[in-house]
Amino acid sequence: MTAQDNTPAAKSTTRTDDGIRDILRSGAVFILLAALMIGFTLAQPAFININNLMSILQAVSVVAILGAGVTVTLAVGGFDLSIGTVAASSVMAASYFMIVWGFGAGETVVLVLALGAAIGLLNALLIVRLKVPDLLATLAMMFLLTGLQLIPTAGRSISPGLILPDGSTATGKYDPLFLTIGRSSLFGVVPLPVILMAIVAVALYVLTERTRIGRLLFATGGNELATRLAGGPTDRLKTLAYVISGTLASLGGIVVAARVGRGDVSSGGSLLMDAVAAALIGFAVLGLRRPNVFGTLVGAVFVGVLLNGLTMLNAPYYTQDFVKGAVLVGALALTYGIARKA
Repeated sequence: MTAQDNTPAAKSTTRTDDGIRDILRSGAVFILLAALMIGFTLAQPAFININNLMSILQAVSVVAILGAGVTVTLAVGGFDLSIGTVAASSVMAASYFMIVWGFGAGETVVLVLALGAAIGLLNALLIVRLKVPDLLATLAMMFLLTGLQLIPTAGRSISPGLILPDGSTATGKYDPLFLTIGRSSLFGVVPLPVILMAIVAVALYVLTERTRIGRLLFATGGNELATRLAGGPTDRLKTLAYVISGTLASLGGIVVAARVGRGDVSSGGSLLMDAVAAALIGFAVLGLRRPNVFGTLVGAVFVGVLLNGLTMLNAPYYTQDFVKGAVLVGALALTYGIARKA
């Protein structure tokens, strides 16, 4: 260091540069999000309309819920590739329970959530007990569920009047109370799925950031052996993470089923990638560089704003995935690049 570097002016300049880096590192995603919203508003003033903003939040609610599940598995050093198919299977299961078996809204919701928890528990069994790598275990579960959900209806989507494989006709219908989950709004403004998203985000934020269990989850992901030697129940923590992930994926499937009112065999196709994108963008939020629920929520909104704006500008649908990927790479590169220089 030269004599000039020790002058008050040089120290002031260094502090200013460090402050700018800190702001960019912690607020890169917010800066990009604000730039996107301003740009889309200037190009299409209807973008900033309250109804459109609520539409964006409703559209990203399922992605945020699934992304929160991904975040919990990332916290323990794992990764759940099956969440998209768990959500899709939950859509089919909810439809089957009501259309074919004639169940009501209450029992359908309970059974579907239990299904998601059971799938998460099975994933945990493969990973924790049988020591199957998490990517392989959840990938196998993804393929299993993709095929399994088609068997009860011989590959057909589920709607009232469904012709079953044995030639009979299903006589059930969607419970109107169930449909309110995806279609109703609080005070006619805030969609119910947005409220569910907020409840999930707050609950998981408190669990992961404000409780001993949350600290142990991150400790397991950081150094599982050290956490185990310190007395942490790492197997139970990993099991909890995958059960939470499966349950939240089923909740997302319930919201989708209630919104579309149909068990579509193609539902959930893009949910995995969007949820993962939201969770990864979350690494860049506030410069934390680790999985966090608040960041995942911001990441989901970021993706939703981007897609909604592109749609309003009539951008070709086949360019959207490229733009999503480019923005994801840019956000992460900016955050990690600034952190490295600092």
